Amino acid sequence: MNAAWLAVIVFAFFALGYRFYSGFLARRIFQLSPDEAVPAREFEDGVDFFPTRKDVLWGHHYTSIAGAAPIVGPAIAVIWGWLPALLWVAVGTVLMGAVHDFSALVISLRNQGRSIGDIAGRVVGARTRTLFLLIISFLIWIVLAVFAFIIGTLFESNPGAIFPIWVQTVVALALGWAVYRRGIGIFTPSLLGYALLLAAIFVGDDFAAAFPVVATLSAADWVWILLAYAFVASVLPVWVLLQPRDYLNAHQLITGLSLLFLGLLVLQPTIQAPAVNLSPPGAPPMIPFLFITIACGAISGFHGLVASGTTSKQVGCMTDARAIGYGGMLGEGALGLLAVLAATAGFSDAAEWHVHYASWGEASGLSAKLDAFVTGGARFVSALGIPLDAARTFIAVMVIAFAATSLDTGARIQRLVIAELADGYGLRPLTNRYTAGALGIAAALLLAVTQGGGKGGLLLWPLFGTTNQLVAGVTLLIVSIWLRANGRRCIYTLAPMIVIGLATLVSMTSEVIGYFQAFSERWLLAATGSAILVLDVWVLLEGSRVLLDEIRKRPAPG
Repeated sequence: MNAAWLAVIVFAFFALGYRFYSGFLARRIFQLSPDEAVPAREFEDGVDFFPTRKDVLWGHHYTSIAGAAPIVGPAIAVIWGWLPALLWVAVGTVLMGAVHDFSALVISLRNQGRSIGDIAGRVVGARTRTLFLLIISFLIWIVLAVFAFIIGTLFESNPGAIFPIWVQTVVALALGWAVYRRGIGIFTPSLLGYALLLAAIFVGDDFAAAFPVVATLSAADWVWILLAYAFVASVLPVWVLLQPRDYLNAHQLITGLSLLFLGLLVLQPTIQAPAVNLSPPGAPPMIPFLFITIACGAISGFHGLVASGTTSKQVGCMTDARAIGYGGMLGEGALGLLAVLAATAGFSDAAEWHVHYASWGEASGLSAKLDAFVTGGARFVSALGIPLDAARTFIAVMVIAFAATSLDTGARIQRLVIAELADGYGLRPLTNRYTAGALGIAAALLLAVTQGGGKGGLLLWPLFGTTNQLVAGVTLLIVSIWLRANGRRCIYTLAPMIVIGLATLVSMTSEVIGYFQAFSERWLLAATGSAILVLDVWVLLEGSRVLLDEIRKRPAPG
């Protein structure tokens, strides 16, 4: 099967989904109006609430949601074959993931820019608010600890990527100052900054050789550095670092995806994986674990946290929500698609693919998943005449940029969640952004360093995919209740909620049973997974009761 033709077909499906389905949702279901008030203008404070141009905010939102998960998830899910992974990325993105992100952004915009966890308290009850915020806090806790380790691992194995990433940070600070303090237009300076980043990529290895101390830092050392950076990023006004950095990242990531796609068209590689492989050695059942493994490549609860936690506070016009929410997820789906193709058509032959995916244990390690994407992606890019080593560094920098923006935004969301929890219980000191930010980072750092090598977060990583999808299911339920309470049809959010909710409940129950069967070794996973499962079922039951009440007391919308 020609991988290039598959990519063309899926991209065409994405375009049709945006043109018709998102337009229908915007007009008929959410009824967006350009004259509607938005929180960024009502509550502008220059720190979190800050009205932003659509193109700039799209870059910030897209790079924040597009972390390492849509790379590592599809790169392991192809062990069940390329066809199930490709279908779920395509259909899940258009009908579920993009609907989830779009609806989470809209409901937050219509509730003073509050997070989806806080809104749960308004539409269901105060107890549900607390329970859901606890689940959200747990999810981001894992994200911060693990993404810091992922970036540290990539820095350790690809020292040539260190210099470009930090050049980007310095350029972002200068860009933010030039645009928001000197009134200079953002596009041209951002292109110059991106040119500096590209130049830094080609001298990254020389920098690492000239400063061997930096190149010899371990992944554990980088965890400390990166989490300290994340704290600073989380408390600074969004215009100082996050917005300009993510706008630069948008150039980097769009260029990367374009080069991957163009290289794919030039190379036209054959997929080396089987179409369907129902019984790979050691793997769990494809259904429902395919949905959980691909995670952010098709639908992600973390995206709803970004949309309602940070993005909704920066939307300058209500109608921008369609391009940012729905369109941003299509960008994420494009990354998931290319990850599937890199991990199936990026190998030289079928024998090499089967060695890499010989068993679930062989393919499921963090390094194996990242290497499958970096190696396969570099092969695509090198088809355009770029040296293979430079292509590998470019892809590694792209992956780090994805992960770093999620780290930045995750730290800010955790600060806001802690502040919302504290506000609900009258704990005023924890509503301070510095105190809440420090507490969130300290918890992630404690998790990260509880095991040697900064791998502490990986202890709980097996729960990430399932917890992430549980959050997505609850978010869709909250949106469905809100829609029904406002006299609008909720089937377009309720149907995906039922699908992903059932899949995650079955998989989480199966995982927890497995952890208890090996309790002496996996007691932490067993205890934490059980707590998350109980909290989620509790929230779903209370939310379902409220939704049924709304259905009984209101006639079906026309």
